[in-house]
Amino acid sequence: MRAMANIKKRLPQNVEGEFFVDSTCIDCDACRQLAPETFTESGEYSVVYAQPQTESEKRKALRALLACPTGSIGTLHRNNAKEVMGDFPLPIQDRVYYSGFNSPKSYGGNSYFVQHPDGNWLIDSPKYLSYLVRRFGELGGIAYIFLTHQDDVADASKYAERFNSQRIIHRAELSAQPGAEIVIDGNEPAELFPDFLAIPTPGHTRGHCVLLYGRRFLFTGDHLWWSRSLQRLDASEEFCWFSWKEQTRSLARLRDFPFEWVLPGHGQQVNLPPKVMQRELALLIDRMTSRP
Repeated sequence: MRAMANIKKRLPQNVEGEFFVDSTCIDCDACRQLAPETFTESGEYSVVYAQPQTESEKRKALRALLACPTGSIGTLHRNNAKEVMGDFPLPIQDRVYYSGFNSPKSYGGNSYFVQHPDGNWLIDSPKYLSYLVRRFGELGGIAYIFLTHQDDVADASKYAERFNSQRIIHRAELSAQPGAEIVIDGNEPAELFPDFLAIPTPGHTRGHCVLLYGRRFLFTGDHLWWSRSLQRLDASEEFCWFSWKEQTRSLARLRDFPFEWVLPGHGQQVNLPPKVMQRELALLIDRMTSRP
């Protein structure tokens, strides 16, 4: 069962109205990704800056309530979150989905689901919930679980046990999932199966990897994301745990691969034409290499 937000812990930065965020918020950004019309950043928290007005805005806000890893979003009155729960996994494009129900074990990191005729994939892990188990089962189960790095494994082992999935992780991250069935070695791209290419991207952590699906969808973990405020691709030196120089080199390596979606563990997703994506990537690399 998910935790419930506590009105007694309501943050004073919230505007008055039905939706609120309480002080258990960990500032993971999930709600701001899902409902940017309602939630914004305020210091070390997310807060409600505008109450949802339209039915679409209310539905997005309820999705954010459900996805919140710490149950920090609430409403003053009963809501129809149970109905909105059926939106998850949330379609992105061409049988690629955002799982929802982000886990506090991965600091609220996003997880994704790919429905594929040769076996479905889970990229990183959401919370282990009976609802998601049922929905993944209805969609055909989970054959493979790709883990970008040690920070975002969350409940991967539980999903693997439930669906008899094969977990995939780089050897340098293996301590986070020692029972993983497929282990990536070295820094060269590895074709795991047709349509699925693992690209080692050391930097954020020593064994961080991204997954390129169908030469269109790049699941980037904590390596790369879209900045809503700056409207550009971005990466973080502050949250780089291994080597910023390595992360810069790893980003440069991505220029060898066409893709049009960036689907990150943390940060905003984005869809751009491949040429525009490559231009944005080149600009980011220039900014990173020019820093003192």
